[in-house]
Amino acid sequence: MSFLPIRVLVVEEHPFKQLVATQVFKDSGCEWVMGVADVAAALELLDRTGPVDIVLCTLKEEGLQGLTTLEALSRTRWVRSMIICSSHAQDLHDAIERMLGLLGVSFLGYVDAPVRAAAIAVLLTRYLETTVANGHPVSRQARHTRASKARLEHAIARDELKSFFQPKFNLMTGKSDSLEVLARWEYPQFGVLPPADFLAQAGRFGLMDELFFSLLEQALAFLQTAQEQGHVLSLAFNLEAGQLACKSLLPRLCAALERYAIPPSRLTFEITESGLLEVSPGVLQTLIRLRMMGAGLSIDDFGIGYSSLERLCQLPFTEIKLDARFARDLETSSRNRAVISSTLALAQALDMAVVVEGVEHESQRQGLLKLGCELGQGYLCARPMSATRALAWLGMKSVSCGTL
Repeated sequence: MSFLPIRVLVVEEHPFKQLVATQVFKDSGCEWVMGVADVAAALELLDRTGPVDIVLCTLKEEGLQGLTTLEALSRTRWVRSMIICSSHAQDLHDAIERMLGLLGVSFLGYVDAPVRAAAIAVLLTRYLETTVANGHPVSRQARHTRASKARLEHAIARDELKSFFQPKFNLMTGKSDSLEVLARWEYPQFGVLPPADFLAQAGRFGLMDELFFSLLEQALAFLQTAQEQGHVLSLAFNLEAGQLACKSLLPRLCAALERYAIPPSRLTFEITESGLLEVSPGVLQTLIRLRMMGAGLSIDDFGIGYSSLERLCQLPFTEIKLDARFARDLETSSRNRAVISSTLALAQALDMAVVVEGVEHESQRQGLLKLGCELGQGYLCARPMSATRALAWLGMKSVSCGTL
Protein backbone atom coordinates (compact mmCIF):
# COMPACT_ATOMS: atom_id res chain seq x y z
CA MET A 1 0.00 0.00 0.00
CA SER A 2 1.42 3.37 -1.04
CA PHE A 3 1.60 6.25 1.43
CA LEU A 4 -0.36 9.39 0.54
CA PRO A 5 0.38 12.62 2.45
CA ILE A 6 -3.33 13.41 2.73
CA ARG A 7 -5.47 14.21 5.78
CA VAL A 8 -9.13 13.18 5.42
CA LEU A 9 -12.22 13.96 7.49
CA VAL A 10 -15.42 11.96 6.90
CA VAL A 11 -18.66 13.59 8.07
CA GLU A 12 -21.41 10.92 8.08
CA GLU A 13 -24.11 10.35 10.72
CA HIS A 14 -24.79 6.74 9.74
CA PRO A 15 -22.23 4.63 11.71
CA PHE A 16 -21.83 1.88 9.13
CA LYS A 17 -21.46 4.26 6.18
CA GLN A 18 -18.96 6.31 8.18
CA LEU A 19 -16.95 3.17 8.96
CA VAL A 20 -16.94 2.08 5.31
CA ALA A 21 -15.84 5.51 4.08
CA THR A 22 -13.04 5.92 6.60
CA GLN A 23 -11.77 2.41 5.88
CA VAL A 24 -11.69 3.09 2.13
CA PHE A 25 -9.46 6.13 2.66
CA LYS A 26 -7.22 4.20 5.06
CA ASP A 27 -6.91 1.31 2.61
CA SER A 28 -5.98 3.84 -0.07
CA GLY A 29 -2.96 4.83 2.03
CA CYS A 30 -4.07 8.24 3.31
CA GLU A 31 -1.85 9.49 6.12
CA TRP A 32 -4.62 10.55 8.54
CA VAL A 33 -8.32 9.64 8.44
CA MET A 34 -11.00 10.53 10.99
CA GLY A 35 -14.78 10.17 11.02
CA VAL A 36 -17.41 12.24 12.83
CA ALA A 37 -21.20 12.18 12.89
CA ASP A 38 -22.10 15.85 12.36
CA VAL A 39 -20.86 19.36 11.69
CA ALA A 40 -20.48 20.25 15.38
CA ALA A 41 -18.12 17.35 15.93
CA ALA A 42 -16.29 18.21 12.72
CA LEU A 43 -15.72 21.81 13.78
CA GLU A 44 -14.53 20.70 17.23
CA LEU A 45 -12.10 18.21 15.65
CA LEU A 46 -10.71 20.80 13.23
CA ASP A 47 -10.19 23.17 16.13
CA ARG A 48 -8.10 20.53 17.92
CA THR A 49 -6.19 18.95 15.02
CA GLY A 50 -5.83 21.71 12.44
CA PRO A 51 -6.41 21.79 8.65
CA VAL A 52 -7.42 18.81 6.52
CA ASP A 53 -6.90 18.16 2.83
CA ILE A 54 -10.20 16.45 2.02
CA VAL A 55 -13.63 16.37 3.63
CA LEU A 56 -16.16 13.77 2.53
CA CYS A 57 -19.70 14.89 3.34
CA THR A 58 -23.18 13.55 2.56
CA LEU A 59 -25.83 15.79 1.02
CA LYS A 60 -29.22 14.26 1.74
CA GLU A 61 -32.11 14.34 -0.70
CA GLU A 62 -34.27 16.37 1.68
CA GLY A 63 -33.47 19.09 4.19
CA LEU A 64 -30.74 21.68 4.43
CA GLN A 65 -28.52 20.05 7.02
CA GLY A 66 -25.97 18.79 4.50
CA LEU A 67 -25.76 22.14 2.74
CA THR A 68 -25.28 23.90 6.08
CA THR A 69 -22.44 21.50 6.85
CA LEU A 70 -20.72 22.28 3.56
CA GLU A 71 -20.93 26.01 4.18
CA ALA A 72 -19.84 25.84 7.84
CA LEU A 73 -16.79 23.69 7.07
CA SER A 74 -15.80 25.83 4.07
CA ARG A 75 -15.88 29.03 6.10
CA THR A 76 -13.36 27.67 8.62
CA ARG A 77 -10.65 27.98 5.92
CA TRP A 78 -9.28 24.70 7.28
CA VAL A 79 -10.70 22.57 4.48
CA ARG A 80 -8.78 22.40 1.25
CA SER A 81 -11.13 20.29 -0.88
CA MET A 82 -14.38 18.31 -0.70
CA ILE A 83 -15.94 15.12 -1.97
CA ILE A 84 -19.73 14.91 -1.72
CA CYS A 85 -22.08 11.92 -1.53
CA SER A 86 -25.19 13.04 -3.39
CA SER A 87 -27.87 11.87 -5.82
CA HIS A 88 -29.30 15.30 -6.64
CA ALA A 89 -29.80 16.58 -10.18
CA GLN A 90 -26.87 17.83 -12.26
CA ASP A 91 -27.97 21.48 -12.26
CA LEU A 92 -28.04 21.49 -8.45
CA HIS A 93 -24.63 19.81 -8.37
CA ASP A 94 -23.27 22.55 -10.63
CA ALA A 95 -24.63 25.22 -8.29
CA ILE A 96 -23.14 23.52 -5.21
CA GLU A 97 -19.74 23.27 -6.91
CA ARG A 98 -19.93 26.97 -7.71
CA MET A 99 -20.80 27.77 -4.09
CA LEU A 100 -17.78 25.84 -2.83
CA GLY A 101 -15.57 27.67 -5.29
CA LEU A 102 -16.78 31.03 -4.01
CA LEU A 103 -16.03 29.85 -0.47
CA GLY A 104 -12.47 29.00 -1.49
CA VAL A 105 -12.76 25.19 -1.40
CA SER A 106 -11.71 22.94 -4.28
CA PHE A 107 -14.35 20.45 -5.38
CA LEU A 108 -13.07 16.98 -6.31
CA GLY A 109 -16.28 15.20 -7.31
CA TYR A 110 -19.44 13.31 -6.33
CA VAL A 111 -19.63 9.69 -5.17
CA ASP A 112 -22.43 7.29 -4.30
CA ALA A 113 -23.03 5.84 -0.85
CA PRO A 114 -21.70 3.53 0.39
CA VAL A 115 -18.36 4.84 -0.76
CA ARG A 116 -16.37 2.53 -3.03
CA ALA A 117 -12.61 2.27 -3.32
CA ALA A 118 -12.51 2.69 -7.12
CA ALA A 119 -14.38 6.00 -7.01
CA ILE A 120 -12.20 7.36 -4.19
CA ALA A 121 -9.00 6.30 -6.00
CA VAL A 122 -9.93 8.47 -8.97
CA LEU A 123 -10.60 11.50 -6.76
CA LEU A 124 -7.43 11.03 -4.73
CA THR A 125 -5.49 10.99 -7.99
CA ARG A 126 -7.22 14.19 -9.01
CA TYR A 127 -6.31 15.79 -5.70
CA LEU A 128 -2.65 14.81 -6.02
CA GLU A 129 -2.48 15.96 -9.64
CA THR A 130 -3.79 19.41 -8.76
CA THR A 131 -1.71 19.96 -5.63
CA VAL A 132 1.60 18.20 -6.23
CA ALA A 133 3.78 19.18 -9.19
CA ASN A 134 5.04 16.42 -11.48
CA GLY A 135 4.66 13.64 -8.92
CA HIS A 136 6.98 15.16 -6.31
CA PRO A 137 5.70 14.09 -2.89
CA VAL A 138 5.07 17.00 -0.56
CA SER A 139 5.02 16.39 3.18
CA ARG A 140 2.13 17.48 5.37
CA GLN A 141 4.55 19.71 7.28
CA ALA A 142 5.42 21.57 4.08
CA ARG A 143 1.84 21.94 2.92
CA HIS A 144 0.69 23.39 6.21
CA THR A 145 3.70 25.65 6.71
CA ARG A 146 3.04 29.36 6.23
CA ALA A 147 6.18 31.06 4.94
CA SER A 148 7.20 34.38 6.44
CA LYS A 149 7.73 37.46 4.30
CA ALA A 150 11.49 37.24 4.85
CA ARG A 151 11.52 33.56 3.76
CA LEU A 152 9.59 34.34 0.59
CA GLU A 153 11.80 37.33 -0.21
CA HIS A 154 14.83 35.07 0.24
CA ALA A 155 13.29 32.42 -2.01
CA ILE A 156 12.55 34.93 -4.79
CA ALA A 157 16.03 36.46 -4.57
CA ARG A 158 17.70 33.02 -4.79
CA ASP A 159 15.43 31.81 -7.63
CA GLU A 160 13.91 29.04 -5.52
CA LEU A 161 10.60 30.10 -7.07
CA LYS A 162 10.88 28.63 -10.53
CA SER A 163 9.16 29.10 -13.85
CA PHE A 164 7.44 25.89 -14.93
CA PHE A 165 5.84 25.54 -18.35
CA GLN A 166 2.60 23.92 -19.50
CA PRO A 167 1.71 23.83 -23.21
CA LYS A 168 -1.44 25.01 -24.89
CA PHE A 169 -2.02 22.65 -27.80
CA ASN A 170 -3.97 22.15 -30.99
CA LEU A 171 -6.66 19.57 -30.23
CA MET A 172 -6.53 18.16 -33.74
CA THR A 173 -2.77 17.85 -34.33
CA GLY A 174 -1.28 18.00 -30.84
CA LYS A 175 1.09 20.75 -31.98
CA SER A 176 2.06 23.29 -29.35
CA ASP A 177 3.65 26.68 -29.98
CA SER A 178 2.51 28.41 -26.80
CA LEU A 179 3.29 27.63 -23.15
CA GLU A 180 1.87 29.05 -19.94
CA VAL A 181 4.40 30.10 -17.30
CA LEU A 182 3.49 28.76 -13.85
CA ALA A 183 5.18 29.24 -10.47
CA ARG A 184 6.63 26.39 -8.42
CA TRP A 185 8.71 26.63 -5.25
CA GLU A 186 11.71 24.30 -5.18
CA TYR A 187 11.86 24.26 -1.40
CA PRO A 188 15.26 22.91 -0.22
CA GLN A 189 13.76 20.79 2.58
CA PHE A 190 10.42 19.73 1.12
CA GLY A 191 10.81 19.50 -2.67
CA VAL A 192 8.54 21.16 -5.21
CA LEU A 193 5.58 23.04 -3.71
CA PRO A 194 2.49 23.99 -5.74
CA PRO A 195 1.17 27.58 -5.97
CA ALA A 196 -1.51 26.94 -3.35
CA ASP A 197 1.24 26.75 -0.74
CA PHE A 198 2.76 30.18 -1.33
CA LEU A 199 0.86 32.46 -3.75
CA ALA A 200 -1.61 33.67 -1.14
CA GLN A 201 1.22 34.63 1.20
CA ALA A 202 3.10 36.35 -1.63
CA GLY A 203 0.03 38.44 -2.35
CA ARG A 204 -0.54 39.25 1.30
CA PHE A 205 3.08 40.38 1.71
CA GLY A 206 3.04 42.52 -1.45
CA LEU A 207 5.54 40.34 -3.29
CA MET A 208 3.58 39.51 -6.44
CA ASP A 209 5.45 42.04 -8.60
CA GLU A 210 8.85 40.73 -7.56
CA LEU A 211 7.68 37.18 -8.12
CA PHE A 212 6.38 38.07 -11.59
CA PHE A 213 9.64 39.66 -12.70
CA SER A 214 11.66 36.75 -11.33
CA LEU A 215 9.53 34.33 -13.35
CA LEU A 216 9.71 36.65 -16.37
CA GLU A 217 13.53 36.66 -16.35
CA GLN A 218 13.65 32.87 -16.14
CA ALA A 219 11.01 32.44 -18.83
CA LEU A 220 12.62 34.85 -21.28
CA ALA A 221 15.95 33.05 -20.86
CA PHE A 222 14.08 29.79 -21.59
CA LEU A 223 12.44 31.34 -24.65
CA GLN A 224 15.82 32.51 -25.93
CA THR A 225 17.33 29.04 -25.50
CA ALA A 226 14.32 27.39 -27.15
CA GLN A 227 14.66 29.76 -30.10
CA GLU A 228 18.34 28.82 -30.48
CA GLN A 229 17.21 25.19 -30.66
CA GLY A 230 14.76 25.97 -33.44
CA HIS A 231 11.52 26.30 -31.45
CA VAL A 232 9.48 29.42 -32.20
CA LEU A 233 7.25 29.79 -29.13
CA SER A 234 4.98 32.19 -27.32
CA LEU A 235 4.63 32.46 -23.55
CA ALA A 236 1.63 33.29 -21.38
CA PHE A 237 2.04 34.92 -17.96
CA ASN A 238 -0.49 35.31 -15.16
CA LEU A 239 -1.07 38.80 -13.80
CA GLU A 240 -3.46 39.97 -11.12
CA ALA A 241 -5.61 42.97 -11.97
CA GLY A 242 -3.99 44.93 -9.16
CA GLN A 243 -0.54 44.49 -10.71
CA LEU A 244 -1.74 46.24 -13.86
CA ALA A 245 -2.11 49.46 -11.89
CA CYS A 246 1.60 49.51 -10.97
CA LYS A 247 3.37 52.26 -12.90
CA SER A 248 6.68 50.36 -12.99
CA LEU A 249 5.17 47.30 -14.70
CA LEU A 250 5.54 48.40 -18.33
CA PRO A 251 9.00 50.03 -18.05
CA ARG A 252 10.44 46.93 -16.32
CA LEU A 253 8.71 44.64 -18.82
CA CYS A 254 10.05 46.57 -21.81
CA ALA A 255 13.56 46.59 -20.36
CA ALA A 256 13.50 42.81 -19.90
CA LEU A 257 12.22 42.21 -23.43
CA GLU A 258 14.97 44.43 -24.82
CA ARG A 259 17.67 42.55 -22.89
CA TYR A 260 16.58 39.23 -24.34
CA ALA A 261 15.66 40.61 -27.78
CA ILE A 262 12.15 39.17 -27.50
CA PRO A 263 9.29 41.02 -29.24
CA PRO A 264 6.17 41.73 -27.13
CA SER A 265 4.08 39.83 -29.68
CA ARG A 266 5.54 36.60 -28.27
CA LEU A 267 3.83 37.22 -24.91
CA THR A 268 0.26 36.90 -23.67
CA PHE A 269 -0.92 38.09 -20.27
CA GLU A 270 -3.70 36.15 -18.55
CA ILE A 271 -5.86 38.08 -16.11
CA THR A 272 -8.36 36.24 -13.94
CA GLU A 273 -11.94 37.26 -14.67
CA SER A 274 -12.89 37.56 -10.99
CA GLY A 275 -10.15 40.14 -10.51
CA LEU A 276 -11.76 42.50 -13.00
CA LEU A 277 -14.87 43.44 -11.05
CA GLU A 278 -13.86 47.08 -11.09
CA VAL A 279 -11.38 48.37 -13.65
CA SER A 280 -9.63 51.62 -12.80
CA PRO A 281 -8.40 54.04 -15.50
CA GLY A 282 -4.83 52.99 -14.69
CA VAL A 283 -5.58 49.29 -15.22
CA LEU A 284 -7.41 49.99 -18.48
CA GLN A 285 -4.53 52.14 -19.70
CA THR A 286 -2.04 49.33 -19.02
CA LEU A 287 -4.19 46.83 -20.89
CA ILE A 288 -4.41 49.18 -23.87
CA ARG A 289 -0.64 49.77 -23.84
CA LEU A 290 0.07 46.05 -23.74
CA ARG A 291 -2.17 45.52 -26.76
CA MET A 292 -0.57 48.43 -28.60
CA MET A 293 2.85 46.89 -27.92
CA GLY A 294 1.62 43.74 -29.67
CA ALA A 295 1.10 41.49 -26.63
CA GLY A 296 -1.96 39.28 -26.29
CA LEU A 297 -4.48 39.55 -23.45
CA SER A 298 -6.40 36.57 -22.13
CA ILE A 299 -9.34 36.53 -19.73
CA ASP A 300 -8.58 33.55 -17.47
CA ASP A 301 -10.97 31.16 -15.71
CA PHE A 302 -13.76 32.46 -17.93
CA GLY A 303 -17.25 31.46 -16.89
CA ILE A 304 -16.76 31.32 -13.11
CA GLY A 305 -16.35 35.03 -12.32
CA TYR A 306 -18.61 38.04 -12.71
CA SER A 307 -19.73 40.38 -15.49
CA SER A 308 -18.13 38.21 -18.16
CA LEU A 309 -19.92 39.66 -21.17
CA GLU A 310 -19.50 43.22 -19.95
CA ARG A 311 -15.76 42.74 -19.51
CA LEU A 312 -15.39 41.20 -22.96
CA CYS A 313 -17.01 44.25 -24.50
CA GLN A 314 -15.13 46.82 -22.42
CA LEU A 315 -11.59 45.43 -22.35
CA PRO A 316 -9.21 44.64 -25.23
CA PHE A 317 -8.88 40.88 -24.78
CA THR A 318 -7.65 38.60 -27.57
CA GLU A 319 -8.29 35.22 -25.93
CA ILE A 320 -10.75 33.46 -23.65
CA LYS A 321 -9.55 30.66 -21.36
CA LEU A 322 -12.56 28.59 -20.45
CA ASP A 323 -12.35 27.20 -16.93
CA ALA A 324 -11.50 23.51 -16.52
CA ARG A 325 -14.77 22.61 -14.83
CA PHE A 326 -16.61 22.86 -18.17
CA ALA A 327 -14.45 20.15 -19.73
CA ARG A 328 -14.53 17.92 -16.64
CA ASP A 329 -18.08 16.61 -17.13
CA LEU A 330 -18.27 17.17 -20.85
CA GLU A 331 -19.74 13.76 -21.66
CA THR A 332 -22.52 13.84 -19.06
CA SER A 333 -23.41 17.53 -18.76
CA SER A 334 -25.48 19.05 -21.55
CA ARG A 335 -25.17 22.39 -19.75
CA ASN A 336 -21.38 22.30 -19.97
CA ARG A 337 -21.55 21.48 -23.67
CA ALA A 338 -23.93 24.39 -24.17
CA VAL A 339 -21.60 26.78 -22.35
CA ILE A 340 -18.64 25.70 -24.47
CA SER A 341 -20.61 26.01 -27.73
CA SER A 342 -21.92 29.44 -26.76
CA THR A 343 -18.47 30.65 -25.77
CA LEU A 344 -17.03 29.50 -29.10
CA ALA A 345 -19.74 31.36 -31.01
CA LEU A 346 -19.22 34.49 -28.94
CA ALA A 347 -15.45 34.38 -29.39
CA GLN A 348 -15.78 33.94 -33.13
CA ALA A 349 -18.04 36.98 -33.32
CA LEU A 350 -15.54 39.01 -31.28
CA ASP A 351 -12.51 37.68 -33.22
CA MET A 352 -11.01 36.04 -30.15
CA ALA A 353 -9.33 32.67 -29.59
CA VAL A 354 -10.67 30.13 -27.08
CA VAL A 355 -8.49 27.79 -25.00
CA VAL A 356 -10.30 25.11 -22.99
CA GLU A 357 -8.51 24.21 -19.76
CA GLY A 358 -8.54 20.85 -17.99
CA VAL A 359 -8.24 18.54 -21.02
CA GLU A 360 -7.07 15.34 -19.32
CA HIS A 361 -8.57 12.48 -21.32
CA GLU A 362 -8.89 11.45 -24.95
CA SER A 363 -12.70 11.40 -24.65
CA GLN A 364 -12.62 15.09 -23.67
CA ARG A 365 -10.46 15.92 -26.67
CA GLN A 366 -12.84 14.12 -29.00
CA GLY A 367 -15.86 15.81 -27.44
CA LEU A 368 -14.30 19.25 -27.72
CA LEU A 369 -13.41 18.69 -31.35
CA LYS A 370 -17.03 17.77 -32.08
CA LEU A 371 -18.08 21.09 -30.54
CA GLY A 372 -15.62 22.96 -32.76
CA CYS A 373 -12.86 23.67 -30.24
CA GLU A 374 -9.34 24.08 -31.61
CA LEU A 375 -7.13 24.80 -28.59
CA GLY A 376 -6.81 23.10 -25.22
CA GLN A 377 -4.56 22.85 -22.19
CA GLY A 378 -4.21 20.00 -19.74
CA TYR A 379 -2.53 16.77 -18.73
CA LEU A 380 -3.52 14.98 -21.96
CA CYS A 381 -0.81 17.02 -23.67
CA ALA A 382 1.62 17.63 -20.80
CA ARG A 383 1.89 18.52 -17.13
CA PRO A 384 3.75 21.64 -15.98
CA MET A 385 7.47 21.09 -16.55
CA SER A 386 10.72 22.69 -15.49
CA ALA A 387 12.69 24.58 -18.14
CA THR A 388 15.04 21.64 -18.70
CA ARG A 389 12.21 19.13 -19.06
CA ALA A 390 10.23 21.50 -21.29
CA LEU A 391 13.14 21.83 -23.71
CA ALA A 392 13.51 18.05 -23.83
CA TRP A 393 9.75 17.67 -24.35
CA LEU A 394 9.81 20.16 -27.23
CA GLY A 395 12.62 18.21 -28.83
CA MET A 396 10.66 14.97 -28.56
CA LYS A 397 7.53 16.60 -30.00
CA SER A 398 9.54 17.87 -32.96
CA VAL A 399 10.82 14.35 -33.69
CA SER A 400 7.29 12.91 -33.46
CA CYS A 401 5.94 15.64 -35.79
CA GLY A 402 3.80 17.16 -33.04
CA THR A 403 0.99 14.57 -32.97
CA LEU A 404 -0.78 13.36 -29.83
